Amino acid sequence: MDEKRVVKVSKFLSLVLRHDPGRIGVTLDEGGWVDVDELIAACAARGRSFSRAELDHVVANNDKKRFALSGDGRRIRASQGHSIPVDLGLASVEPPAVLYHGTGAATVPVILREGLRPMSRQDVHLSADKETAIRVGARHGRPVVLEVDAAGLAATGHEFRLSANGVWLTDTVPPDRLRRLTG
Repeated sequence: MDEKRVVKVSKFLSLVLRHDPGRIGVTLDEGGWVDVDELIAACAARGRSFSRAELDHVVANNDKKRFALSGDGRRIRASQGHSIPVDLGLASVEPPAVLYHGTGAATVPVILREGLRPMSRQDVHLSADKETAIRVGARHGRPVVLEVDAAGLAATGHEFRLSANGVWLTDTVPPDRLRRLTG
């Protein structure tokens, strides 16, 4: 499967599994899962054909591990990043002392004033390393990395969850728990 095709299928799956399953006429269950055969058939019916082997290749080789297959391989879901309500069933876990958030320079003044909010997503997304935060921020212009006092937040009862692909999720981060590192 050539790289161009991988990216095309991956982007379409992200759209359907994170934001708009109705676009192809499927419904996600409460955990965000949909039957693989149903997904493939619905995509094909709307001119977006790909095989099970291609789907498996996209899931296995996506650099951000955006998708997960159920243990029996019959269902698929996005690992995180939903703008539609789903319950990923992730337990609250103790975060590392510091986490990072990458953003574009244009949004930094608002974030430092109001804190991090999920905006159109269900959760605020954080990373365990600065390099990932830089890559995320670069998608939004000149990247800026913000350091999050995760240990301090957790000590006050703030909840963190870790997605299957290593993205840290939380509801909000108040501005007093942020520090600008770069940009």
